[in-house]
Amino acid sequence: MISINRLDHIGVRVSDFKYAETFYRQFGFRVTRRDPEEGVVVLRHHSGLELNLLDSASRQQQTENILMDIDIKWPGYTHIALQVLDIAKAVNHLTKMGIAITEGPVTFGDGKTSIFFRDPDRNVIELTQLPPAYHTAQEVNR
Repeated sequence: MISINRLDHIGVRVSDFKYAETFYRQFGFRVTRRDPEEGVVVLRHHSGLELNLLDSASRQQQTENILMDIDIKWPGYTHIALQVLDIAKAVNHLTKMGIAITEGPVTFGDGKTSIFFRDPDRNVIELTQLPPAYHTAQEVNR
């Protein structure tokens, strides 16, 4: 078995570095590296999450995300999910930022409550709040 320590980073294909950087900065991400030859901008969040923005998306694909918006379902990563402490505060903050929530809040069978929205390139982002019982179970399993 391969021993995996944690998630290292998520690669997000974007059509415009500047536009994507501005969007993700609103969520606390900061640029830690720019490499035009590699076509990547690395963003890091204080939580430890790292995003690699890859500047190679077609600038024409602004109206739909092939993995999420078409009837035929292709294999591939469909979204990133970020945990938040308070989903209601997240909704208020997104509203103040002028970012449209595309779905939610919705509570799933495991008790997680989530909202979904899109980045400038229509990549889906989920914000999810864990139920109190989840935290209690985590503490018991330590």
